[in-house]
This record gives sequence, structure tokens and C-alpha cells, in this order.
Amino acid sequence: MCIMFESSIEQVTMTKNDARLRKKLEDEREHLTKLLAHHIVKSHPNVGLGNHMADDASRAFDQAREVTLFRQTKNTLRDVENALAKLDSGEGYGVCERCGQPIDFARLKAIPWARYCLSCQRKLDSGH
Repeated sequence: MCIMFESSIEQVTMTKNDARLRKKLEDEREHLTKLLAHHIVKSHPNVGLGNHMADDASRAFDQAREVTLFRQTKNTLRDVENALAKLDSGEGYGVCERCGQPIDFARLKAIPWARYCLSCQRKLDSGH
């Protein structure tokens, strides 16, 4: 009987945590969607054709930075939406896509859309 009680407490805790993580994911999705809606990649049509090399270099850098930020935002939004889909289906959320082990809850609190456990993320970041 005690095991069932502990299991029930654990289930209630996970349900509360899932609700908190879902809220964080939904808030992040809203934030990223607004960013993308307002993000306009500025076109610099004559990069490299100006009178000053430094001005051209600055424009080229600014344009590359804007494109990179736009892509990163789109990729993060995709990860957030995938995490929400996993929560909705009840399968796969909080499980590392590389090794299949649970992702530490502290990591999920920090990055609710995390796809990998910390160990696998480190390996991926280092190129392994």
C-alpha cells in the first residue's frame, strides 16, 4: 500500500511538473512566434559596391547576423513545437533522442525543449 501511495505522489509531482514545463513551452512558442512575425531581414542590395570597404563589411556582417538569428529562432521554435507535440502524445518528452535515457529535470526546467541529455549534448557539441 505504501508503494502505491509513493507512486501516486510521484505521479502528482510529475503532472504538476509537466504542467509547468508545458506553460514554459507555450510561453516560449508565443515569444518566438512574435519574434519571427516582427523579424524582417534587412536587405543590403549593394553590399560590396559602396565607396568604403569598412561600410560594406559592416553591412555584410549585419546581414549575416540577422539571417543567423532568424534561422536560430526558427530552429528553436521547431524544437519547442516538437516538445509540445511529445507532451500532447504522452510519448518521448523528457527522453534523450540519442541514448534514450531520461533527461534530467533540472535541464528540462532550464531548457524545456531540450532534445538530448547533458552527456549526449556535450558529445554532440564536441563533434562526437
